[in-house]
Amino acid sequence: MEGVSTPQSIKDKGKLTCGVKFDVVGFGFRNPTNGQVEGFDADICREIATELGVEAELIEAVSANRIPFLNERRVDLVISTFTINDDRKTQIDFSRPYYIAGQSILAKTSNTDIASVEDLNGKNVCSVTGSTSEANVRAKAPQANLVLFATYTEAGQALSDGRCDAVSTDDVILFGLISAYPDTELKGEPFTTEAYGIGMKKGSTELKAFVDGVLAAMDADGRFATLWETNIGDYTTKEPALPPAS
Repeated sequence: MEGVSTPQSIKDKGKLTCGVKFDVVGFGFRNPTNGQVEGFDADICREIATELGVEAELIEAVSANRIPFLNERRVDLVISTFTINDDRKTQIDFSRPYYIAGQSILAKTSNTDIASVEDLNGKNVCSVTGSTSEANVRAKAPQANLVLFATYTEAGQALSDGRCDAVSTDDVILFGLISAYPDTELKGEPFTTEAYGIGMKKGSTELKAFVDGVLAAMDADGRFATLWETNIGDYTTKEPALPPAS
């Protein structure tokens, strides 16, 4: 299909450009000490680039600009805690799932008013613009006052300084915030299931087949489990294995 990245076009330009988060510990995070982008998503991009024989270029993609970046061809792939859903599948293509998250609630440990998603009604709830988390809170706690930010770093800071009562997003992202704000904890159980996939421009048949093949090979030879344990092993109790293809 015209205007989409293919394995050959990426080889021809000599680099694979991936949009990743720069503020999600464990998945995509710019290390302030060395300036390197680290995490599970970042490392998956590097593995795909290696399989293509090219360099990996990582650029920041926040929730709101992931699909525009693909459609504008600013990136070849988005590997950015990117939940697969029906609306997004009308706009872009996804790889097979590579992680299953669940949306949860983070609040200060001292807050005893929040124990479930229903308790978010009437509360100030921080989330991120353009995320499925925002839509899920609107659906399940319609009386919540959503306070939206571009990044999870900003949402975590707002919780810390009292501008919101809770932050709601995927559990593995919240575990990263707990490491930054140890006076917080998860409240209740996850209330959704979120399958993460690698996004690419609509019609990317060849690239999808290649990416799915790399993920399967990584799972088979142990690279997937190694990267999982290195990056997110401390933030999840799930087994380090590639989920079944959908």
